[in-house]
Amino acid sequence: MKKEILDYLQTNREKHLKELFEFLTIPSISALPDHKDDVQNAAKWTADALSNIGMENVKIYETKGHPVVYGEWLKAEGKPTVLIYGHYDVQPVDPLHLWETAPFQPDIRDEKIYARGASDDKGQVFMHLKAIQAIMETTGTLPVNFKFCIEGEEEIGSPHLPLFVEENKELLASDVIVISDTGMIDKGKPTICYGLRGLCGLQIDIKGAKGDLHSGLYGGAVQNPIHALVQLVNSFHDIDGKITVEGFYDKVQLLTDEEKQAYDALEMSDESFMQQAGVTELFGEKGYSTLERLWVRPTLEVNGIYGGFQGEGIKTVIPSEATAKITCRLVPNQDPDEIVSLLKLHIEKNKPAGVEVNISLFDKGAPYVTPFDHPAIQAAGRSYEKVYGVPTSYTRSGGSIPIVAAFDQILKLPVVLMGFGLPDENFHAPNEHFHLENFDKGLDTLCYYWFELEKSL
Repeated sequence: MKKEILDYLQTNREKHLKELFEFLTIPSISALPDHKDDVQNAAKWTADALSNIGMENVKIYETKGHPVVYGEWLKAEGKPTVLIYGHYDVQPVDPLHLWETAPFQPDIRDEKIYARGASDDKGQVFMHLKAIQAIMETTGTLPVNFKFCIEGEEEIGSPHLPLFVEENKELLASDVIVISDTGMIDKGKPTICYGLRGLCGLQIDIKGAKGDLHSGLYGGAVQNPIHALVQLVNSFHDIDGKITVEGFYDKVQLLTDEEKQAYDALEMSDESFMQQAGVTELFGEKGYSTLERLWVRPTLEVNGIYGGFQGEGIKTVIPSEATAKITCRLVPNQDPDEIVSLLKLHIEKNKPAGVEVNISLFDKGAPYVTPFDHPAIQAAGRSYEKVYGVPTSYTRSGGSIPIVAAFDQILKLPVVLMGFGLPDENFHAPNEHFHLENFDKGLDTLCYYWFELEKSL
């Protein structure tokens, strides 16, 4: 790769940061209807930015929700084609009073950009634009072909993107998908995520009497929905944290020896993890390390539970209703629909007497994994190492990006997750920020990657 490319990035750094600030100023909160126009403005900003860096056939595709922005450059004959995915929508900013500076007025403090979307995901999408522009401006061409698919609904689960992908398979046809919406395991430690857990969730509503009952007049003679709910929730695990839903683990793909060695080499201590989580001891499925529990073992968690009187003091009632929200993180070979069916069977089998149980479903997404020895992933690892000067770590993530599995299932393409965020950057929380060190090094890494990929695919 020519030195002129890196020089271009350094020379234009302040200009690029100013442009990024313009992007971050748009309050494109996809979850809130009041910001619909802002989301549209962010889509237009993204389309204009694609055109400005030389992408062709740039178009804003309307969906039943927020639009998808597309652009392409297909002049590298005989070279691989890369589909870059990202999102221009952001999370809500509540609670606003915890922000040190306004969430949509970008501010640089301590070599970090503070703003909603700085790390997730506007900052990382923007880096792709500027890396490509740097190559184009200094060489007049690009080493590989590019397509962009930038959506506005990732923060609400990408409800309309799978249909868009299904209906536009030919438009999006590529050799590899590259996504920068993940992070590094620590400062100065480049990381490629090659697997994500899937997700399924449901709500359990327990109904007892027709209304709240006086606990003195009825207590001891009728079922208490909260007691019933606690009994049901408790039936999901044994005392050691193992999930007791029949068939839950039947199709779980076991960790390979090579992966286990790679995780051991990360030398991530339980002590630092406990400190990060703010707990005094760890708990989980016996026989597995903390990283294995986080990345390659499935979970069933109670995310919320509600019932009865919630005000100050006490109100002596037997509540008529109680509710729990449950989500499962799934691993390769587990199908979300099948897991939901197993959960329903378990709930029916363990339903306490004297109450009615109703189940409603939430979002779901399949797990995803690409072998980390894939040429596109290894090329990314080499690119990180050239810039950061240390070996790249290959990890899975305990989280879920449902659209990644959809890309895998619909387009049948390998996905390279090249993230530059850090675990403490408060994405989804007040004072979200992005380290300028990774903004600078990330740009260099992406430039190296496109030339590495040209040789690898």
